[in-house]
This record gives sequence, C-alpha cells and structure tokens, in this order.
Amino acid sequence: MPSMTGFGKNFPHTSQLSIPEALNRAYAHWNDGQAAEAEKLCQYVLLAWPYQTDAMHLLGLIAHAYGHLDMAVSHLRQACTAQTAPAVYFSNFAEICRQKGLLAEAEQAAQQAIKLNPNLVDAWNNLGIILQESGKLDASLECLQRVVNLTPDEATAHNNLANTYRRLNRLERAEEHYKKALELKPNYAEAHSNMAFLLNSQGQFDQAAAAARQAIEINPQLVDAYLNLADVETTRLRHAEAFRSLDALIAFAPQHVAALTARAQLLKKMERNEDALICARQALALAPDNANAHNTLGLVLQALGLHEEALAAFDQAAVLPGSVKEEALVSRASLFMESGRVEDAIAAFDQTLLAFPGSIRVMTNRNDTKIYLSNDPDIATMEASLVQADSLSLMDRMAVHFALGKAYLDTRNSARAFYHLDAGNRLKRSTFNYDAAVTKLWMERIAATFNADLLAQHTGVDVSSELPVFIIGMPRSGTTLVEQILASHPHIHGAGELSALRLAIEKAGTFPESVANPSSDVLAQIGHDYLAHITQLANGKKRLVDKMPSNFFYAGLIPLILPGARIIHCRRDPVDTCLSCYSKHFTGEQLFSYDQTELGQFHLAYQALMDHWRQVLPDDRFIEVDYEAVVDDLEGEAKRLIDFVGMPWDEACLDFHKTRRVVRTASVNQVRQPIYKTSKGRWKRNAAHLAPLLAALKIEHSE
Repeated sequence: MPSMTGFGKNFPHTSQLSIPEALNRAYAHWNDGQAAEAEKLCQYVLLAWPYQTDAMHLLGLIAHAYGHLDMAVSHLRQACTAQTAPAVYFSNFAEICRQKGLLAEAEQAAQQAIKLNPNLVDAWNNLGIILQESGKLDASLECLQRVVNLTPDEATAHNNLANTYRRLNRLERAEEHYKKALELKPNYAEAHSNMAFLLNSQGQFDQAAAAARQAIEINPQLVDAYLNLADVETTRLRHAEAFRSLDALIAFAPQHVAALTARAQLLKKMERNEDALICARQALALAPDNANAHNTLGLVLQALGLHEEALAAFDQAAVLPGSVKEEALVSRASLFMESGRVEDAIAAFDQTLLAFPGSIRVMTNRNDTKIYLSNDPDIATMEASLVQADSLSLMDRMAVHFALGKAYLDTRNSARAFYHLDAGNRLKRSTFNYDAAVTKLWMERIAATFNADLLAQHTGVDVSSELPVFIIGMPRSGTTLVEQILASHPHIHGAGELSALRLAIEKAGTFPESVANPSSDVLAQIGHDYLAHITQLANGKKRLVDKMPSNFFYAGLIPLILPGARIIHCRRDPVDTCLSCYSKHFTGEQLFSYDQTELGQFHLAYQALMDHWRQVLPDDRFIEVDYEAVVDDLEGEAKRLIDFVGMPWDEACLDFHKTRRVVRTASVNQVRQPIYKTSKGRWKRNAAHLAPLLAALKIEHSE
C-alpha cells in the first residue's frame, strides 16, 4: 500500500500514513466515539483510493450515527459492491436498509452476509428482524430462535424473538421472552416498550401504560415507547392523552414516519379527516415505499369518501413488503362492500382468505356479507380460535365473539348467540369508562336549555339554506334505510354519518352551556360552519342527508342555526333497537351499547329527550318515521318522506336497494337488500336472554 504523502495540507496529522494505517486509526477513533476524527481519516483515504471499501463502510456507519439515513444507505451500498466486502458489511447494510424501509434489499443483503459467514450472529439477528417486518414470520422465527440458542444470555435476542412470537399471535411465548429479556437487563427500554404493546393487546391497560412510561423514563427518545403509550390511551378512548404522547414524540422526531401515521390514524378516529389526510400524505412523502403509510392513507381516504384513491392506496400497501398486507386486503374488501359492490367484496374476502388461511380478521369482517347456516365452516373455525387463548388479542377476541353472536342469531340458536354476545360486550365494556347517570343528566340539561322560550327568541338567524336534511334517532333504528330511500332520489345526496354538526357546535364551547344564552352571531357562525363543510359534499344536488343518529342531542339547536333544515326522527321498537345495538361491535364510540342495563337506561333518557323535542320543534321542520311502518308500507312512507323534504316523487325511491352509493354504517349489508320483515319483533324469540335490558326499559314480558 502506498503512503499518503502529498495530502498533508488538507490532513496535517496524517501526511505519512499508509492506507491501512489510516483505516486502522479511523476505526479506532470510531470505536472510541470520535466520529469526526474517523470521518476525516476516511475522507483522507478516499482522496488516494476513491470508493475504497472499508472507508465507504465506515462513512456509512458515521452517516447513520448523524441521522443521515440516505447517505448511510448510499455509502454502505457502495461498500458492498466490492468482491472483498466481508459478511459484517452486508449485515450492517441490511440493518440500515431495514431502517430506511427497503425491506427487499435488506433481506438480500442479510442473506448474503449469512452466505459469507454462517456463524455471524448479528447477520442472523438482522435477517430475523427483516423477515419479521416483511411479514415472513415463520422464517423470522427460525432465524431468531437460532440467535437465542447461540446467545441465550443476550437480552436483545430474547426481545427480538418475542416480537416475532407476538406477531404470530403466540402471546404467551412472547411474554415469556420479554420477561426473560427484562430479567437479563432490567433497564432494557425496548423490552419495557414491547411489553407495553403486549399488555395493551391483552387488555391490561394500566400495566401497559406503566411499562411504556418506564421505557420513556429509561430512554426519552425511544420512538416505539411513545407510539405504544399513544396506542394504549387510544384503545381506552383517552384521546387527549394519546395526542400528548404523539406530540412529545414529534417534538424530537418531527419526520418520523410511524409517528405521522399514528397521528393520522388518531385524527381519523377523532373524525378530523382533513387533518388526518395531511398527516398521512406527509408520512408517505417521507417514505414512498412504506406499506403502513399507504394503508393509513387508504383508511383516511376511505373516511373522506374518496374510494377510488383509497382502493389504489390499499392495493399498493398489499404489494409492498411489510406486515399490513392482510389488513390492507381486508380494508379493500370492506371498501367494495361500502360501495355497493357486494360480489366484488365477497370475492375479495375469499381471495384474502386464500392468502391468509384461517384468517380471523377476514371471517369477522365478512360476517355482514352473509346469512349464516348452521354448517357454515366459519363458525367452527372461529369457535376453535377461542379455545387457543394464547392466539388472540383482546380486540380479536371481541371481534370473534360478536361475529359468532351474529352467526348464532342467524341460525336461531339464542343460547349460543348470547353466550358470545355477552362475552364480547363484557370485553368491550372493560376498555373504557362510561357513566350512565352522568349521560342522563346531560340529556336533561339539554332539554332544560332548549325550552320553548329559547326557540321562540331566536327565529331570525339568516342561514336559511334548505340543503340539510337530518336523520336522527338511536343507532340501528332504521336511519340507514330512510337515508337510502331519500338518497335514491335524483336530487338528493346521501352523505352518511357526518360529524360536521358536532364539530361546528364544539367550536362554540361546551354544549349545551355554550348556547344557553346565544347571540345571533354565534348561532349564525355555527350554521355557516356546518354549511361550509357540507355544501361541497352535495355535488350540486338540492338536498343533502346527514344521517348521524346522535344528532338527536342537537335537534333543539338545529332550527336556531339552520331554520331551513328538516329533521326526520327514526323510531323503532325499543327492544328490537337495543338488541340490534347489543349485537353489534360498532366502529364508532357507542359507549352506552355494551351493557344491557346501561343500554336500556340510555334508551329511556333518549326517549325523554325526544318527548321534549316533539313538544318544541316546529311541525313543518320535524317529522317522525317508524321503522315498522316503512316495512309494512314502503310506498306510503317513502312518498311521505319525499314530500316532507320538498321534492317531487320519483319511483327510484322504491328501488332503494339498487342504488349504488357509499354506505358507511353498521347496516351496510341490509340496505343492499329489498325490504324484509324478519327484524320486526326479533327480540321476542330471544327474550329469555334480555332480562337486564327489559328491566331497564321497564318492559314486562312473559313467555
């Protein structure tokens, strides 16, 4: 090797070093934590020998240490082009590619490292993690078990193996290895964070939050710990706390892709979809090949009704390396269902099941596409999944119980149906706090605030648009059916369940106190805010239907902020309504629905509030429609509805089940079918299992 004579002006301390000497010193400086000195020596080498392998490798490690991930990938990729590149270089390159999200290239590099040196533990470890993140879990398990066997006293080996067990839903084995990792290294922040994730999936929320906070205390810049803490708080519906965790993370990692996707998902859950879209697009711009970023974007686009764009995002998520393929394919199938493409949805679910045999996620999501027969193989598969307690997370157990409840209701096996419905509802109820008495008092305050005098005082607000039509009532009371009838009219747009009214009201302050003594300006602003959101959705049609059932809370305010609006209250037999709620695992937050007594208490409070609205709302702007009447006399009730909203009659309203439009509701399957009467009085054949509900509703029943 030649000496470096001739470069002394730029590198005054190295003028007589040979290349091997310069490299040895560079690596020594690196190992001593002196990155700047190491970098100077590498640059010194490259002046004499451009792209020298060892210098490029070390520059890649230095770039990574400085957070320059693209530069690190470039340098290490160049280092690995040399025929003499050792296994460790490929192993390091594999890890940097993994961190960049280049999973296919990462796997290739790790495989090359193992080929060059089958005894390199780090290479097996890196390959195991890469395979784990690529969704190749069986292969990952094999790699990481080898690492644990070779290094049984290494905490990191147990932690990484536990991560794969967790993704394989072998939760007991995951917990075993997380605990072993923490036994070997009590201040192992990553293991505490991963334990938080596991505990959260098992429904042990307090312990999960404590583990995540302990991880953050040990390592205040551990990204996953903040994500896991936010996930715990989101699961138990403590959204403000979840935002605080993500804000703390983004404060030191403003461009972290996982942080941005988590924030987008939380914003979507809070129905702040436009803000969620900004976050999701930002994440995707930073990591165009990140499957989770594409999947998150798809979910947000779906929430915004941009179905073709959402479908493209799900398709992209499904073909990229990562662990969200199953979720993306299920979301794709559900999207077809919402769009009225039922046959496409069924086919998509079937295709996903071929890719993921025995998938509980597929079976629980497709249960609304079918009426079960007693010999349906899905029933046996879901029942079997519950026998293996270690194989299902809390959320999956809930989903299976609700799906089996629906299946057994279909087959008229009431005892088995309510075994599962009671179990699913108990699990769901355990995840959040809810006080039925507080809710009842709140509704009473609403009624007291919006008395006849208040409505008489405010009749001159100049927001006279006749565009909005509100459908209100209990969930599962026929609101979707009524909307579908209206939306089949060529001049009426069905917008689904919008959060726009609630958000416009919340801008003014705490409801109902914020509008107890409202000024005309405040009322007008709320009305204008609402119209600003919905006008663009109407696509130029004369009426827009907002069928958010819970807008019944705000029915007394609607005439004050939107005097031209119409309100349709949907009613249904109270017990049928409540049974339908109790048998549904809602995607939204129907907190009153998961305990029969609380459900009955809520329905009574709702009835009292509706009794009040019936007395004070203007007759020309408020009507009530009974689900049973629509079932018995579709044409008569449909004509009454169309007349009420001021539109000429159109025969298409009788063929509502043929209307192709997006339906995002728990009743998505029912509105694709003609009127049927089997839901009338359904509760009576299940009455033996409804004693708490009947008692709460003050309904006596004898067989």
